[in-house]
Amino acid sequence: MQINPAHGGKLINRVLEGRAREQCRELSSRLPRVQLNGRQLSDVELISIGAFSPLEGFMNRQDYKAVLADERLANGLPWTIPVTLATSREMAEIAAKAGAVSLVDAQDQIIAVLEVEQTYGYDKDEEARSILKTTSEAHPGVRYLQSVGSYCIAGRISLLQKPDHSGFANHILEPKETRYLFAERGWKTVVAFQTRNPVHRAHEYILKCALETVDGLLLHPLIGDTCEEDVPPTVRVRCYRALLGAYLPSARTVLSLYPAAMRYAGPREAIFHAIARKNYGCSHFIVGRDHAGVGNFYGPFDAQSKFCSYAQDELGIQPICFDATFYCRHCGQMASQKTCGHGAEHRLSLSGTKVREMLRNGEELPFEFTRPEIAAILGEAYGNSSHRMMEKVMP
Repeated sequence: MQINPAHGGKLINRVLEGRAREQCRELSSRLPRVQLNGRQLSDVELISIGAFSPLEGFMNRQDYKAVLADERLANGLPWTIPVTLATSREMAEIAAKAGAVSLVDAQDQIIAVLEVEQTYGYDKDEEARSILKTTSEAHPGVRYLQSVGSYCIAGRISLLQKPDHSGFANHILEPKETRYLFAERGWKTVVAFQTRNPVHRAHEYILKCALETVDGLLLHPLIGDTCEEDVPPTVRVRCYRALLGAYLPSARTVLSLYPAAMRYAGPREAIFHAIARKNYGCSHFIVGRDHAGVGNFYGPFDAQSKFCSYAQDELGIQPICFDATFYCRHCGQMASQKTCGHGAEHRLSLSGTKVREMLRNGEELPFEFTRPEIAAILGEAYGNSSHRMMEKVMP
């Protein structure tokens, strides 16, 4: 069974095992230590397991500059988001002198070793303008850049142990595992769906439409660092599990959590998400309204348009683009402007932002927003009365 090749042609594996792991662990105890923040910790894991293929480590200056200017790596391969290890000038100097550093988590546990190829300074405002299209502190990506150092350490990494995902570990599949699973199920075409929200009915509608055209679905919610106002991962995972089987065909759906951090980079991040899912073996990628957006920094369909800036075969994964969807009370079902001719007065627009707003205000979630099982989980988590939705009879 032919699974979609990894980006660049080879699935990267920087996870050490056996004697190589023990030798590297012994070395790591004698090296300078660089403490990783949440995003950097996620990046280390995703590089190591091949989700960010063809990267084998944090980007050097050549790749970094090429991504900013041309949305490609230095070798010309499409790539839209910098994956860098930002630190202080002092730490960069220590790393350059040592030749290698240990990468540690917040508990000072050694996660990986980095072979220092290069250290370099970078312009935070230049990166913000190129990648995020803004230098406004209202953008979470800009705030992140302001919180980290102005120098980068580049080089290949060797993973010694995966970050602690607490109760999520059993729900996280590596690219090599999803590829094996797709092949075992005989799936030639697989569509991936990226989300950082509970799956509401607009999502469900999109997923079912996409499933009509492919063999299988990878429901791949992101559980790394997100904005504070986003629904917590523990709650979202309960929602995903409730949806699977009850409203999505379990035989044609794989639920796996994606341990990445959000950049909120809109169109560029949409491409980045698609490339990662290509590495997981997917052939198609759903791009909805305002993909990876935040606030009003990007147009609602800028991400979809972004895919048109690459030649058809360059990305190696096919976008499936959807218009804004809504519940039409006159039709009595989900629809879009392409499938419904009724006026705006009959339409209830759905979004994760609106769901979060209602939850914070203690409002019940109507059936037009989400399934009653999901409403019950969210209502319980937010301590409001939305759980009473389960007791209502749906029309």
